[in-house]
Amino acid sequence: MAKKNRSFSYSRSAKSLQENAERAGSAAGAAYTLVGAILVLGGLGYGFDRWRATAPWGLIIGLILGVVVGFYDLVKTTSRR
Repeated sequence: MAKKNRSFSYSRSAKSLQENAERAGSAAGAAYTLVGAILVLGGLGYGFDRWRATAPWGLIIGLILGVVVGFYDLVKTTSRR
């Protein structure tokens, strides 16, 4: 079997990496928003539980809201493409 001559090109590789990063930029940002929403709203729910002694309901509601808000933003961002 004959081997094809495929030489490695740094410029072609760098261009490919840049194109992939540009395409994934908005989705990556939405993924960070998903994680951030879960952490922030979960933290607020936890703080509410500590303040009003309602554990674990504030945390549970905060986490659920964080997931809903985060996935909403993820879907909104990825459907614009």
